[in-house]
Amino acid sequence: MGKIIAIANQKGGVGKTTSAINLAASLAVLEKRTLLVDADPQANSTSGLGLNPKDITQGIYECMVDGVNPKDALVKNDLKYLDVLPSHIDLVGAEVEMVSIERREEKMRDALGRVRDEYDFIIIDCSPSLGLITINALTAADSVIIPVQCEYFALEGLGKLLNTIKIIQTRLNPKLEIEGILLTLYDSRTSLGNQVVEEVRTHFQKMTFKTIIPRNVKLSESPSFGLPAIVHDAESKGAISYLNLAHEVLDKNGLSK
Repeated sequence: MGKIIAIANQKGGVGKTTSAINLAASLAVLEKRTLLVDADPQANSTSGLGLNPKDITQGIYECMVDGVNPKDALVKNDLKYLDVLPSHIDLVGAEVEMVSIERREEKMRDALGRVRDEYDFIIIDCSPSLGLITINALTAADSVIIPVQCEYFALEGLGKLLNTIKIIQTRLNPKLEIEGILLTLYDSRTSLGNQVVEEVRTHFQKMTFKTIIPRNVKLSESPSFGLPAIVHDAESKGAISYLNLAHEVLDKNGLSK
C-alpha cells in the first residue's frame, strides 16, 4: 500500500510545487512507483510537467466531486515510474460544491484509496491555503512535508499550520504524522539564510530534513520546459538536492536499497 505524503504550507512562494514535482520525479527515478496529485487550483504541478490545464477534462476535481475513478484521470509521464493526477481551474469551485456533501473532508481519501495499492508513494501538491481541498489532502495523507523558505518571516504561519495539523489529527486523521520540515530557497551567501536554518533546526531539530534545497536557476526554469529538474539538468544543484531528499524519505520509511 502506497504512502501518501502531502506537501503543505498556507504561505505562498515557499517552494511547495517545486518540491512536489521534484520529490515525485526523484522517487520515480529511484524506481519507486509514484503518483503526483495536483490539488492546487492554480494547476502549477500539472503545467510544470508539460500538461496544459485547459486540456484537462478529468482530474482530481472530477474524482472528488463526481466520483470519477482516478485510474481514468491519470496521465502517464515520460519518467517510467511517474504518473500524474492533474488539476484545472474548476478545482476552485470544488470547495463550494462540497460544502453540503456528507463526509466532505474525506473525498480525496476515498478517491486515492482506489489507486493506492498501485503506488509506492503518492505525493499531493496542496494549495497555499488551509481551505477544504487542503483539509482533504491532510485527511487523505499519512504524513506531511512542510516547506519553509530560508527568508525573513520563515516561521510566520508555521504555528498556524502545525495547529491545523493537530486539529486534523484529533478530528479527521489520527494517523497523520509530520514527515519533516524542508528548508527551501537557501542562499548560503546570506547571513539571513544561515540564521533561518539555525533557528528552524533549534526549534524543530528532530523534524527537520538534513537536505536543504538551494536557490537554483535550473530548478526555477525547469517548469517552463515542462520537466522536473532531474530530467532538465540532472547535474544541477537543485536536482541533486531533491534526489538527496528522496533518499532521506526512503531511509525514513525503511525503503532504501
